[in-house]
Amino acid sequence: MKELEKCIKNGQVLNVFSRQFEKKTLWIDHGMIVATGDNAELRAAEEINAHNAYLVPGMIDAHVHIESSMVAPSELGKVLLQKGVTAIVTDPHEIANVCGVSGIEYMLEDAAQTQLDVFIMLPSSVPCTPFEHNGATLNAADLRPLYQHKEVVGLAEVMDYPAVAEQDPEIMRKIKDAQDLGYHADGHGSGLNYQQLDLYRRVGIDTDHECTSLQEVQDRLSAGFHIFLREGSVERDLQHTVGAVTEENAQRFALCTDDKLISDIITEGSVDYCVRLAIEQGVRVETAYTMASYNAACAHKLATLGALSTGYQADLLVLDNLQKATVKKTMKKGQWVQANSSQPLPFKQKTVRHNLKLADLALPLTNTYCNIIGIKPNHIVTEHLKKKVSCSNGFFKADIQQDILKMVVVERHHLRGTFGLGLVHGFGLRNGAVATTVAHDSHNIVAVGTDDASIYTAIQKVTACDGGIAVASNGKITACMPLPLAGLMSQKSYVEAADDLKHIMIAYKDISSSQIIDFNPFITLSFLTLPVIPSLKLTDQGLYDFEQGKFISVEVTK
Repeated sequence: MKELEKCIKNGQVLNVFSRQFEKKTLWIDHGMIVATGDNAELRAAEEINAHNAYLVPGMIDAHVHIESSMVAPSELGKVLLQKGVTAIVTDPHEIANVCGVSGIEYMLEDAAQTQLDVFIMLPSSVPCTPFEHNGATLNAADLRPLYQHKEVVGLAEVMDYPAVAEQDPEIMRKIKDAQDLGYHADGHGSGLNYQQLDLYRRVGIDTDHECTSLQEVQDRLSAGFHIFLREGSVERDLQHTVGAVTEENAQRFALCTDDKLISDIITEGSVDYCVRLAIEQGVRVETAYTMASYNAACAHKLATLGALSTGYQADLLVLDNLQKATVKKTMKKGQWVQANSSQPLPFKQKTVRHNLKLADLALPLTNTYCNIIGIKPNHIVTEHLKKKVSCSNGFFKADIQQDILKMVVVERHHLRGTFGLGLVHGFGLRNGAVATTVAHDSHNIVAVGTDDASIYTAIQKVTACDGGIAVASNGKITACMPLPLAGLMSQKSYVEAADDLKHIMIAYKDISSSQIIDFNPFITLSFLTLPVIPSLKLTDQGLYDFEQGKFISVEVTK
C-alpha cells in the first residue's frame, strides 16, 4: 500500500470535462492530484472529510494587468487567494512602458513572494503605438531572452493592428518567437471587424478580451478565438456579452478582469465576481466554474491547471456558497493557503520628471466649436462630441454648466517637453482638478480640472512623490495616493492602499456633482490616453481620432 500526503473524501467535485459534479475522492501528493476515486492500494497521512461540500478548481484570471490593482504582485496575491483565484495570466506592459525589461524583472521578483501562480505574457507593444511617447522600447530581441523564465507563457495582447496588417517585421518576429518556443499570442481586437479579426487569426493570434457586445462575441466565435469575457473596474462588459455563451460553445470562453482596483477586488471580488455575474445571467453553475478555471488554462496551454483530475496541480476551492462563489478554504499546490507576511520589494528607479510650466496649460481658441472627448461611464471607449465651448480673451474657459473641462497629458519619462491639451465631457467637477501618473499605455501624466492653478498643483504633487494620484481644490492638494513603484503601484500593504483609494475618492466627491458617483473617475481618466481604443483620445502629442487614424485639432475644422 502506497502512502500519500493527503486525500479529500466526501466532496462534490466538479468534473470540468463533463461539466458535472461528482462525489469522489481526491488523492494528493507533492502538490499534485495523483489519483481520484476509491483506491484500496492507497492510504493518506492526512484524511480530510469535505462533508459533501462543493469542490471546484482554483480560479484563473485569463488576462489581467497587476499594475491596475495599484498594489505590488505580492500584495495582490494575498487578496486573490482569499477570493479563490489561484493563478493569473498577466501582461506587465504598464510597467514595461515605463522602464522596459527592468520593470518586467521587478514584477517577476516580487511575484515570487506569493503562493499565487503569476504567469507572464511578454508585452508585445512597448511602445503601444507611435502616437505617444513612453519610457522604453522592447524589440523582439529584448523579449526573446525573457522566455527562459518558467513563469513566461507567451506574447501579450497584440494591439497594434496596423503593424500586423502591414506585416511589420518587429511585431511579426515577436509573434513567431512565441510560437516557435511553443507558446501563443494574445489579441487585442478593440474596434476590429470580422475581416480584421480574421487577419489576426491568419498570423496565429488566438485570444481576445475586448468584447463589449453580443455581435462582437459572435464575430470572435466565427473567427475562431478563445474569448475572455471581461469585468473590471471600468470595463463592465460581462453582463452585455455573457448571453452569447451556450452549452455548445462554452469551451471557447474564459473569464478575466483586465484592469481592477484593489479596493474593488476586496469589496466586490475578482474572477469569483465574474462567476457570480455569469450565474445570475443564466449560465449553468458547472459551466461558469469551468469557464473560470479549465477554459482559461486551455487557452494559455497551462497543461496541469484548471481541473480536479489525475495529473493536475492540486489547486482547489471549498465553497461556502455555490451560487454566490464564496470561498471557505483555498488549497494551492496541495497546501491550504495561509496568511503571508511578505512586503513589496523596493523599487529604486525614479520615473517621473518633466518641465511643464503653468503657462503651458493655456488653451488658445480662434473657433469655439470644438472636438470633445465624451466619456462613457464604466467603459473605456469614448464618444467623439462636437460642441460650442466657453472662451475668455481668446482662451478656453471651463464650462461647469455643460461639464466641459480642460485635460492635459504631459510626457514624464525623458524630459521631451511634449504635452497635449484637449477638452473632455463627463467628469462632473465643480471645482479643482485630478492628476495621475497612471495613463494607459505609455503612462505619462494626465490631468483634468476646472482651472489651471488646480491642474498644475495636482501635477506638481504627483511629480514630487514620484508618481501617484492627486486631487486639488482651489489650488491646494486635498488628497494624494503615492504610487512610487514606477508611478503605477503603491508600496503599501493592500489594506493601506485600499484606504488611500477611499480617501482620494472622498476628495473627488467633494469637488464633483453627485451624478458621477456610479463610475471610477481615476481609472476612467487613465484610459482617455489610450489611442488604440475608440474613439477620441488625448496623448502627449495631441488629440487623436481613432476612426480617422490621425491627430486632429481641438477646434472643429471644415
